[in-house]
Amino acid sequence: MELFNNPHRRFNPLTGDWVLVSPHRTQRPWQGQQERQLQDNRPEHDSGCYLCPGNKRAGGHQNPHYKDTFVFTNDFAALLPETKVSSNKQDDLFQAESVKGTSRVICFSPRHDLTLAEMPPNEIKKVIDIWTEQTAELGKIYRWVQIFENRGEVMGSSNPHPHGQIWAGNALPNEPYKENQKQWNYFSKNHSPLLVDYLTKELKGRGRLIVENEHWVVLTPFWAVWPFETILLPKRHVLRLTNLTEPEQISLAGILKSVLTRYDNLFQASFPYTMGWHGAPFDADDMSYWQLHAHFYPPLLRSATIKKFMVGYEMLAEAQRDITAEQAAERLRSLPETHYKSGIERVK
Repeated sequence: MELFNNPHRRFNPLTGDWVLVSPHRTQRPWQGQQERQLQDNRPEHDSGCYLCPGNKRAGGHQNPHYKDTFVFTNDFAALLPETKVSSNKQDDLFQAESVKGTSRVICFSPRHDLTLAEMPPNEIKKVIDIWTEQTAELGKIYRWVQIFENRGEVMGSSNPHPHGQIWAGNALPNEPYKENQKQWNYFSKNHSPLLVDYLTKELKGRGRLIVENEHWVVLTPFWAVWPFETILLPKRHVLRLTNLTEPEQISLAGILKSVLTRYDNLFQASFPYTMGWHGAPFDADDMSYWQLHAHFYPPLLRSATIKKFMVGYEMLAEAQRDITAEQAAERLRSLPETHYKSGIERVK
């Protein structure tokens, strides 16, 4: 009970970071910025959208008249297959190194007016198939393959068309690097994967569980930073998306539909978030200490128009949250699995 009412810190064993939890602060009034709630009345096809089928993209290329998913190399890629930067690690204070990679865009659906939460499981399964195929292809070339989605303009998405991205590179980025080290350290000490043991304990306590099915679990992690942050975990030991069985992929589509619908139902709005997959790096060494998982980081806190800001103490000291992980999980768990838009006629 002390954790639910008093300030305390929680440790993230996956990264080594701490988060300050201040549950009593939810009682304070809010007179700060409120994000405007967007009216979601998009058409099925937008002639001005550079991701819709048949349209010309910002870079000048023409999209095919795709019928389900569509992948292309980003016209303004953050990573490139070739680079002219020379590595310099001689000076401790001014180090630089070259990085090679690629950036791709995945259009989840030809329909401009949908989100993953509104797509049926069989169409979400096609997105999972693309995630898997792209991971397999890029993993043969690059050490790290990062699949992610920024949903909503508040998360920096430049286009409302349902889409995600894949960035792959020959370097291990900061967050996966921390997870790699912590999982290896835990495995060396306990001879079992960190997230496998963590899920076993969460399934016994169940206080932070939101939804589960035969193969997957979604929960609010004990160390969550964002107000309604979640982590998606398989029930068996799996290294990468490429190791999933067909039943696990089908089951994954179902649980993604379930948790994303709950997100939208929380404030009856198209819920913004950043999500992404973390799987074992494509290294030559034994990576059995890794466990596949996906992170969901949504910014909304009190309503569809009030978000959590990472400023002040968060930027200068450590992350801080007001509602506890248990309170957030309970709110999400209690929501219906039927999308709030069901029965609402869309603009054609």
